[in-house]
Amino acid sequence: MAILKTEDLTYIYSQGTPYEHTAVDHVNIEFEKGELVGIIGHTGSGKSTLIQQFNGLLKPTSGRVLVDGQDIWADNAKIRDLRFKVGLVFQYPEYQLFEETVYKDIAFGPKNMGFTGAELDERIHEAAAFVGLREEYFEKSPFELSGGQKRRVAIAGVLAMRPEILILDEPTAGLDPKGRERILGQIKEYHKKTGGLVLLVSHSMEDIARYATKALVMNDSKIYMYDTVDNVFAHAQELRSMGLSAPQISSVFHLLAKRGLPVSTGIYTVERAKQEILDLLAQGGDHNAQ
Repeated sequence: MAILKTEDLTYIYSQGTPYEHTAVDHVNIEFEKGELVGIIGHTGSGKSTLIQQFNGLLKPTSGRVLVDGQDIWADNAKIRDLRFKVGLVFQYPEYQLFEETVYKDIAFGPKNMGFTGAELDERIHEAAAFVGLREEYFEKSPFELSGGQKRRVAIAGVLAMRPEILILDEPTAGLDPKGRERILGQIKEYHKKTGGLVLLVSHSMEDIARYATKALVMNDSKIYMYDTVDNVFAHAQELRSMGLSAPQISSVFHLLAKRGLPVSTGIYTVERAKQEILDLLAQGGDHNAQ
């Protein structure tokens, strides 16, 4: 059974006014536990509105969202409990920091879940370790930290609740390449260790190609495609037509193929590109040896 599912999910902003706009239009999708799904789409495609439906921040205009088979809006009194199960990290989450110390900021979520004492402390240390925050930072003010460190504190605060579903909206926005690599690596490690469902919204096709197992493409408020990363990026021309693009390395290999080199056009990461070139050189070496 899917851990997260939508049935004819629709959300309309400013319904009944001249500014009415359908942001999510009859979306039907199922996500399985253990997937790391990249969500991509042009600005205004509906992806941010969609993920806010998943933890009840926005209530559907029509349709349903089901977590573990349960309609999240069936009982309004339980919507708070849902948000402990479905953790959402907003874009620029460091702007949501507010406590006096890093320790207290990470503790905020699990404390509201009712955890205290040793169990609370265990969750804080575990979450901090996941994002690479050392204990020496615990008694510092989060506002004394660098931008990347603040980002990690904010993410740790969500991880400390141990959500079954983790949703991240552009978690690397504004970070330098080194900071982006660190955050994404930690998210990948968290996914590997917990085996939960991770949904990653990103404008970076390279990041999706490298870290995700599947990709969901939103276009004009609807799901355009949901498949493995390989299958999605194989539709490079279609992606470009909607304002997206395949990773740059993919374009390089398409160009090499057009020039007659026997390379695969299904290359979307630098690691795979390296292996493809090594394989090609090895084939050439064997041919020359003969």
